Amino acid sequence: MKKNVLIIGGSYFIGRIFVMGLSKKSDYSIHLLNRGRNPLRIPGVEEHVCDRRDITEMKKVIPPLDYHAVIDFCADFPQEINNLIENLPGTIRQYIYISTCTVYKPSLDFPKLEASPKHFSALPGPLGEYGYNKWLLELEAQKVCQKRNIPYTILRPAFVYGPFNYAPRESFFFDLILSNKTIPIPQESLALFQFIYVKDIAKILFACLANEKVFNNTYNLAAEELISYDKLIEVLEQVSGNSIKTKRLSIDTINKDNIALPFPLDQHEIYSGSLIADTLNFIFTPFIEGMKETFEFYKKFAFKG
Repeated sequence: MKKNVLIIGGSYFIGRIFVMGLSKKSDYSIHLLNRGRNPLRIPGVEEHVCDRRDITEMKKVIPPLDYHAVIDFCADFPQEINNLIENLPGTIRQYIYISTCTVYKPSLDFPKLEASPKHFSALPGPLGEYGYNKWLLELEAQKVCQKRNIPYTILRPAFVYGPFNYAPRESFFFDLILSNKTIPIPQESLALFQFIYVKDIAKILFACLANEKVFNNTYNLAAEELISYDKLIEVLEQVSGNSIKTKRLSIDTINKDNIALPFPLDQHEIYSGSLIADTLNFIFTPFIEGMKETFEFYKKFAFKG
């Protein structure tokens, strides 16, 4: 008998890669719940259209099945996890929540471990509120899952890159490279940051399904390589085969001119991904390998010229 999996969100970036991979596994029956703005239309995937905040409608559209796992890609505001689990038709054997490494409180302690201090209030700006809400949702997931005796797993990705990325991260640089334009980079920036390849997240999710080793645990998802802007340019030259023109600007100039560089300018964002790697015996994709695949995908399918 096939195992039922319910995916909340799942039609955009990380979820899309996961659903595409899971659909190739013959032992799963896949159900997808989202607002229907970007239907996948993948054979064998049942898509149910509803806003998760509409509890009455959700009860109508989700089949009352025994769900082997519920994977939640899009809970962003408090009460969304509680309302989902308390009102979901059927039963849940495992709940997996995709959180974020931005839940951590800024500090000079590196790398951030899963137990490192979290936000105790929202920092100024959208990103600060986002990280704080995600932390509240993690606490919410633990509470409601413990109440309902449902094993949970929480995954906190660092910067995610890869095919179908809708965030203007690697695409910021790809567009400039493919248009033969100069790339602005910070002058004398020593900031270090980390990535996780979207396909690695999908593989980790596959390995987490029904895996008691990850029950009631939380994990950072971050490859061990430390990347700076200079290292990023070096990798981009290798994957594109081009000599890249750069212009070094002060951080003050970048901020004053609202240049949308997507990674930290003057502070590290370093996390330890060793716990999930050790638990699952997982090896992260080398950054240059994942970025090469991503660049080729972008050049073929997404670059608009």
